Amino acid sequence: MNNKNEYRETKLGVIPKDWDVIEIEKTRDPKDRYSFTGGPFGSDLKSEHYAEEGVRVLQLQNIGDGVFLDDYRIYTSESKADELISCNIYPGEIIISKMAEPLARACIIPDFDNRYLMCSDGIRLKVDVTKYDRNYIFYTINSSNFRNNAIKHGNGTTRLRIGLSELKNLQIPLPPLPEQQKIAEILSTWDIQIENLENLISKKIETKKGLMQNLLTGKVRFPGFEDEWKEVKLGDILNEFSEKTHENNQHMILSVTKTGIIPQSEQFNKQVASSDNAGYKILRYGNLVFSSMNLWMGSLDILRTYEIGIVSPAYKTFKINYSLVDIDFIQDFLKSKHMIWIYNINSEQGASIVRRNLDLDGLLSTKIMLPELREQQKIGKMLSTQDKEIDLLKQKLELVKTQKKGLMQNLLTGKIRVKTS
Repeated sequence: MNNKNEYRETKLGVIPKDWDVIEIEKTRDPKDRYSFTGGPFGSDLKSEHYAEEGVRVLQLQNIGDGVFLDDYRIYTSESKADELISCNIYPGEIIISKMAEPLARACIIPDFDNRYLMCSDGIRLKVDVTKYDRNYIFYTINSSNFRNNAIKHGNGTTRLRIGLSELKNLQIPLPPLPEQQKIAEILSTWDIQIENLENLISKKIETKKGLMQNLLTGKVRFPGFEDEWKEVKLGDILNEFSEKTHENNQHMILSVTKTGIIPQSEQFNKQVASSDNAGYKILRYGNLVFSSMNLWMGSLDILRTYEIGIVSPAYKTFKINYSLVDIDFIQDFLKSKHMIWIYNINSEQGASIVRRNLDLDGLLSTKIMLPELREQQKIGKMLSTQDKEIDLLKQKLELVKTQKKGLMQNLLTGKIRVKTS
């Protein structure tokens, strides 16, 4: 921090003397009566008002933590959007989420369309750009200090929520406009670096998918391998077993997702398993695990990040016959597009759309084509190299994100001052 005489104590903590503290509502554009407003009441926008095209409705699923998420798309008619004109939001404006997780996260509206309609849990903020830098306000809303303050004023037992009346009074530290602009400019360069890394990771993942499609089906083969692939039953490779714990918390509790095996505490930010987990299944390095109800979605993996762990008794656990298969090869083979199709045809929809009943006997009797072990090892090494490159990029991405958070904490509180021309 700079000279202590240049700082003062406020409700938000210590900030530079030439900074102000204002309510977030005061950053709104006074020329637009709806520049700080919430979405429609639930009764004003029901599922019956949705349409295949028209004005896009922005849902909670679209509000990422600092980024707009474009995956989820629903629409309503132009007339309905006109009827709810006070809840329209436009490109370049900020949308804030009333609901966790995390609470009060915000993103900037993209210019894919001329206008959008907010859902009931969105808050529109159109910044008065004559007095405030929009990007500075955006970064401040997504800062840890603002978010922690929002959490303190939130309510709800199962899921935190904050209303417009509470949010509008939350305070932010405000430097002079030139300093706001400089801080936003610095942080935006980090966002560009993050975006570039994310795009590079996406390209690497697509490259690997293409390699898997070609190498795991024999469409493309390495020089020196000409033997025909042999037909084997899946049951010749996978042998179900059930080794159970006798004590509570004997090993780390694991969960299986489409992205792999992770600690349950990491998936849910807490342990959700029974307080008494004696009788859970033990999983050791090299074992396969999946949920028979979610296998059709590709939720399976081989344990390789830990030597041992435990999973819910609802999971199926298997030992793999490594005299027939290479571990790198079979890990990708079991997650391949062809195998996902096999899991689907052996799964029947039950009471839930997501959860399906697996015909395990039918699955294990399925015949698959495998190359000889040496060719598997060659393929597995190639795909494993791709995984390592992707993992290194992901680690770099997390490092850059962490560095940006630290920089935000210092710049948005004035602990580090920036020079303005």
